Amino acid sequence: MAGTARRGGATDETGRYAVLYPALAEAAHRVGATAIGLIDVGRPAALNLCVDRVGITYSDGVFLGDPDSPVQESCSIVHGGAVPDRTMPPVVARVAVTRHRPDVEDALLAEDPPVRFCGDVVELLPEAIAAVPEDALVVVTTTWALSRLSIPRRPSFVDRLREAATGRTVAWVSAEGVGVAPSVPTLGDRPASGHSIVGIALYEGAEHRVDAVARCWSRGRILDWFH
Repeated sequence: MAGTARRGGATDETGRYAVLYPALAEAAHRVGATAIGLIDVGRPAALNLCVDRVGITYSDGVFLGDPDSPVQESCSIVHGGAVPDRTMPPVVARVAVTRHRPDVEDALLAEDPPVRFCGDVVELLPEAIAAVPEDALVVVTTTWALSRLSIPRRPSFVDRLREAATGRTVAWVSAEGVGVAPSVPTLGDRPASGHSIVGIALYEGAEHRVDAVARCWSRGRILDWFH
């Protein structure tokens, strides 16, 4: 059975690492990035920023991440898919964009806490992106977070990513309910279908590419990877 074993800390984000790790590695691979700066949006604990500090075992035999981490996660692969066996590039910056600052940092973040921007998560995106070194690929992550924005505000989130991409490449890795993430293909699925879609978007100048790369269930504990 898919799940997570961890020592203490928050369990708010169980299952998300199994979705994020291969998607982040794929985004970096597509642009040839050798270093990435992670920006997590909308999750109070910002545990997505620890994705390179955990170990993930997939039911198809692939292992990704750190085998010595105290956080070990498992994920069931369904429908004959295969998770790409790629390693994430080094993470050189960790940035959290949330409405409020957490009372306590999780153990995986406490020794090297992220840069935090608190307030309007859409309007703070440009500052967060500017905090990532120029020689690193900016990768913004959202996991079941955009539903907290009103529907009219969600396109503004994408607008901020495109605006930032006038001077550098920006990637967006998302795991959101069907139809929640603007521009991410829905594959003909209906909203509130009981699963979510994993998307990879790349913005560079006026060019952009947005793909749906997987479906997932149970907040990432079950994964159907397409590519």
